[in-house]
Amino acid sequence: MNVAEAAKKIGGTLVAASAAAERDVQGGYASDLLSDVMANSIEGDIWVTMQKHVNIVAVAQLNGLAAIVLVNGRHPEPDTLARAEEMKVPIISTPLQAFEVVGELYSLGIHGRRQV
Repeated sequence: MNVAEAAKKIGGTLVAASAAAERDVQGGYASDLLSDVMANSIEGDIWVTMQKHVNIVAVAQLNGLAAIVLVNGRHPEPDTLARAEEMKVPIISTPLQAFEVVGELYSLGIHGRRQV
């Protein structure tokens, strides 16, 4: 499944870097702690978070994440949008809560992956 398809399945809207929405989603990770995401997410993961500040883009790019999902109807700050477009990091906004998003993605076959 690619980012655009995942966005549609969770009732989300691509709000940044929609041109990169053809990326394949390999797995998923959910956390609001940036250092946790840096240490434990894996390239190709879709990241579920409530954070909306510009640093989320740096973390996503650092780990080669497929996309960022903002929950509870949150929208990225203007500088976050600009940076996401510049770095080609897709951001999805969904009205769903994090628990619902993770459950839906899991039911679609997008699972967490353990680092070896």
